[in-house]
Formats: sequence, structure tokens, C-alpha cells
Amino acid sequence: MQREEKQLEASLDALLSQVADLKNSLGSFICKLENEYGRLTWPSVLDSFALLSGQLNTLNKVLKHEKTPLFRNQVIIPLVLSPDRDEDLMRQTEGRVPVFSHEVVPDHLRTKPDPEVEEQEKQLTTDAARIGADAAQKQIQSLNKMCSNLLEKISKEERESESGGLRPNKQTFNPTDTNALVAAVAFGKGLSNWRPSGSSGPGQAGQPGAGTILAGTSGLQQVQMAGAPSQQQPMLSGVQMAQAGQPGKMPSGIKTNIKSASMHPYQR
Repeated sequence: MQREEKQLEASLDALLSQVADLKNSLGSFICKLENEYGRLTWPSVLDSFALLSGQLNTLNKVLKHEKTPLFRNQVIIPLVLSPDRDEDLMRQTEGRVPVFSHEVVPDHLRTKPDPEVEEQEKQLTTDAARIGADAAQKQIQSLNKMCSNLLEKISKEERESESGGLRPNKQTFNPTDTNALVAAVAFGKGLSNWRPSGSSGPGQAGQPGAGTILAGTSGLQQVQMAGAPSQQQPMLSGVQMAQAGQPGKMPSGIKTNIKSASMHPYQR
């Protein structure tokens, strides 16, 4: 008899130790939820859940151990019920139960759930027994499919939000290429001076055709203004026609005028 009592006391001590650890973990997790909800992260919540799950598994192992007596065979009977405040009870229950009266005894010494809860549990057990194995498997597959679709949508939204947050910070142009393009358009930097071989007129090789026409036009204007002012407009129209028709070739008369312009007495 004494051996059984010692074994019961040892089992109760181990059980109380496991319950105390579980209670401390629950208290810290609730405190974290209440005070650190602003900076709480999901991995931290998962760690707390993992700790609670491990402690519950350890508690179940202690209860199922072969050396642990069956506590269901032990009966607790209240010996004294008093409406007065009990300091020892307050200390043992950490201030949760101040008195051990007729009001609190049915709640604290209850070994079965409330009648309403017990009825709901029986109803759920009956409904579960009615479902066959095939129907249960189909429902499980349907639930897994719904969960997979929900997880896929959540991950897609997370990827879109991350890409949307990174998009404004991503550089979409090359500053070196932009500067080179602006310099080429504004100042002609880096552009080639190569021209086709047929762009310059005969007798004026090595000189750009446009430069020759412009120079000839300028010299022609000087000659006509000095010699025959009335013929300035026809000569200019001839130059324009030559430019529009054959930009690389010029009439022989214009060449003569250009040569005479090159011998102008005021030209240095």
C-alpha cells in the first residue's frame, strides 16, 4: 500500500512539473501576443506553437507511461467546504481560487464536460461514424485541394506585393548609353564623317557636295551683285534647281562663276 502511495506521489510530482512548464509557456505566449503584437513575426509564432506542442506530447507520454498509475481510478472527495477565504488554497492555486465552497466545487472537481458540450460531442461522433471510408477520403481530397488553392493565391499575392515594392527601386536605363545618345544628338559626338563616293561633284573631289554648293552660292551672289544685279535671281534659281535635281553635280556655268568668284579682288 505504501509503495502504491509513493508511486502515486511521484507520478503526481512529475505531472505537476510538466503542467507547470506548459503553463509557463502558455503565459509567455499570451504575454507576447498582448504586448508584442506590433512587431510579432510568423516564425516566432510558429516557434511558440512548436514548444507548446512538444510539451503536450511530453505530458501525454508521462500519462501513458507504464509506471504511471491510472488516475481515473482515483477519486477526489472534498472534506471541508467553507465560504471563508483560504490562504493555503490561494497560494496553491496562485490566487485563482480564494475559497472552496459549494459554488466552485462542481466546476473544479468536474470529471465530465458540461451536458451541452457532451451532447454536441456525441452528435459529432455519430455523424463521423455514418460517413464511409470512400466519402471521407473524397472530403479529405476536396479539403486538401481547397487548401492548396488558397496557399497558391496567398503566395501569388505575396510575390506580386514583393515585386511591386521592388519595381520602383529597379533601374530601367543605362546612364552611360543615355549620356552618349544625348551627346550624339546635341553635339554630334561619336558620329562618323563618312559619305558615299558619288556625293561629291566632278572636279571637286575631296570636298563635300553640300559645302561646295553653299560656297558656290555664296561666291555667285558676290559676283552677280558686283557685275549684273538684275541676273541674281535667275542664277539663284539655277542653283536651287541643281540642288533639287542633282545634289552632287553642278552646271558648267555655275562652275565658271565659282572660279571667277575665287579670283575676287577683295578675297584674301
